[in-house]
Amino acid sequence: MYKVLIVEDDPMVAMIHRQFLSRNALFEVVETCGDGASALEFIAKNEVDLAILDVRMPRLGGLELLHRLRERNDRVEVVLATAANDVGTLEEAFRLGVVDYLVKPFSYDRFQEALQKFVAKRGTLDEVTEVSQEEIDRFLGGGRQEVEKPPRPKGIQEKTVRIIADFLKNSQGEWLAGDEIAAQVKLSSVTARRYMNYLIQIGVAEGRMDYETGGRPRSLYRYKREGE
Repeated sequence: MYKVLIVEDDPMVAMIHRQFLSRNALFEVVETCGDGASALEFIAKNEVDLAILDVRMPRLGGLELLHRLRERNDRVEVVLATAANDVGTLEEAFRLGVVDYLVKPFSYDRFQEALQKFVAKRGTLDEVTEVSQEEIDRFLGGGRQEVEKPPRPKGIQEKTVRIIADFLKNSQGEWLAGDEIAAQVKLSSVTARRYMNYLIQIGVAEGRMDYETGGRPRSLYRYKREGE
């Protein structure tokens, strides 16, 4: 699961980001910061894979924070979510290597597209030591169609993908925990989670977090019906 830091000085917008992220089982919000200075301090002490970052904030703005992260060679990836739509800010953001740039207000689907771009990039780089030209073009090109069809990771078998997809499809839209799916398809919980993450990436399944467990939140999954 990828750890996400929300950096946004508007509490309402931050709450929307959190709600959008909670509907994707690949991501976990670890903290929300109201300014760039607090975010910089948090990242220095905690593991963060992705930051959803505003540009105009008190104490330390988004681009300044991004500069600091790059100077420190911090591996955290960044999606800018901002009302700033001037060309100068856009050029600077991409020069500093942001995964995506969202102009407020944006839709839930567009937000999820940005998350998919992050997954396509990070997933590819984490699993290989060398990349092909096709893989480079996929996560640099930013085309939506390419992002939504990531290559099948090593160890993911097509037969098992079909078995899990059929099981989910026959579950009539019920949200199921990873352990339940693992037991039904006779896989370990860790292996089942890898397959579920892949099914989410290719648009066959969807996930969300269940916070009403009385303890640690758990990931829930279901078959993604056509038109959703």
